[in-house]
Amino acid sequence: MEEEIKTPTPVHRPGTREMLFFCLSGIIVSIPVTLSFSIFSSHLNFFLPVLYTEIGTSIIFPPFIEEFAKAYPLFYRHGETERSIFTLGFLIGLGFGITEFFFYVFGQGAPVFVRLPGIFFHAASASIIAYGIATKRPMRYYMIAVFLHLTNNIFASSELLYMVGGYADLIITYYLSWHLYKKTSERFY
Repeated sequence: MEEEIKTPTPVHRPGTREMLFFCLSGIIVSIPVTLSFSIFSSHLNFFLPVLYTEIGTSIIFPPFIEEFAKAYPLFYRHGETERSIFTLGFLIGLGFGITEFFFYVFGQGAPVFVRLPGIFFHAASASIIAYGIATKRPMRYYMIAVFLHLTNNIFASSELLYMVGGYADLIITYYLSWHLYKKTSERFY
């Protein structure tokens, strides 16, 4: 009886073109999804007082919408390793963050140094969700990313609050992303 030799499944490592595609999908896919849901959520606030509408549209709804929109392209990936899914999630968030940076700096006149950390915040939070997708626990890590995004928005609502808690929130998000990256492996998810 012949012994069957099993060949290992090749590990998929995204190439430069694929990485660029996912960075661009943070712009091409995630931004339109975010805008569509944001318009819908603003219509839900029609009957609320102005203060509640402002809180809802600038603090509460964006984390849920943006984190979903950034993770959306990852749900169609198969045959990836944990590390490659994580990397692709980071790149989607990077594309999203760069677009948001340009919108706020050139469209709204926000200072560059204020918006610059947001680029990497979006990359880190998207990679946190990507880790959840790779480890088959997407809701847990989606909610962690939403919580970090929500607290960041609360701190950003006031300059004084941001000086106290906003930078801590950024550091926690960056650290968690780095920590989860170290936990990823080249095994298939």
